[in-house]
Amino acid sequence: MKTLLRTAICASLLLSTASMAAMSQNTTMVGGAEMYPSKNIVENALNSKDHTTLVAAVKAAGLVDTLQGKGPFTVFAPTNAAFAKLPAGTVDNLVKPENKATLTSILTYYVVAGKYEMKDLEKLLKKGNGTAELKTVNGQPLWILNNGPHNIQLKDGKGNIANISTYDVQQKNGVIDVIDTVLMPK
Repeated sequence: MKTLLRTAICASLLLSTASMAAMSQNTTMVGGAEMYPSKNIVENALNSKDHTTLVAAVKAAGLVDTLQGKGPFTVFAPTNAAFAKLPAGTVDNLVKPENKATLTSILTYYVVAGKYEMKDLEKLLKKGNGTAELKTVNGQPLWILNNGPHNIQLKDGKGNIANISTYDVQQKNGVIDVIDTVLMPK
C-alpha cells in the first residue's frame, strides 16, 4: 500500500512539474498541440494538426533549414482548412518537384523578416490610418488592414483577404500568426 501511495505521489509531482514547465513557457495551443517558445518555427509547426499541409509544402520547397534559422521571422501560417479552399489539385500540383520555384515564391510570401507581434502590427496600422504594407521575404508587399479592435486582416497582391485567427504564437526564432486563407503573391 505504501509503494502504491508513493508511486501516486511521484506521478502527481511529475505531472505538476511538467504542467508548470509548460505554463512557465507561455505556450499557445495551435492545432491541438502546445507551441513552445523554446522551439523554432518548424519544430512547433510539425506538431500542429492544423498545419500538416503547410509543413509538407515547406518540406517540398526545401525551406525547412531557412525556417529553422536564427531569424527572427514573422510567419503568417495558413491552416489546412485554408488550403482546402483552393481549387482541387492545386496543392498536389504545387508540391511537384517541377513547381518548386512557384511553391517557394508562395511560401516565402507568408514570411516577413523581423518579429511583428500584434501590438507592432497595431502600431503600424495606427501610423498608416488603418492600413500598412509589409515587405515579405519573397520581395512582394503584403498589406495589413484594420478590421476593428484587435482584428487584423491581411491582403495579398491579388486582393484576397485573410483573417488572423491566432496571434503571437511565440517561437525561438520569431512569431507565428495563424490565418484562415491562402494568400498569393501577384
